[in-house]
Amino acid sequence: MNQVCRFCRTLPDSKEAQEVASQLRRAARGVAANYRSAKRGRSGPDFISRIGVVIEEADEAEMWLDHLGATDICNSTELGELKIEANELVAIFTAAQKTAKRKRGRGQ
Repeated sequence: MNQVCRFCRTLPDSKEAQEVASQLRRAARGVAANYRSAKRGRSGPDFISRIGVVIEEADEAEMWLDHLGATDICNSTELGELKIEANELVAIFTAAQKTAKRKRGRGQ
């Protein structure tokens, strides 16, 4: 989240870039806040539900990063690194959700 916020400060001052930066910051904060909430889930189903929101927010952040590159608002090395990290986070959270569902199905 902090890295995304710092990255957004480097984007151009154009209205379009700042609108995307706002959406990107919101999605990154959503990942952090919802993951924190998921870790405190009261039950397996609660964790599964909350981690689903984390996956959605991480995927949205990745989409905004893709948009920045596709529209040539930004094509920095840092953008590429953030896109890779966002993709990895989606994969990690998806795997965590699948594991939790599998364990839930076995009654653990």
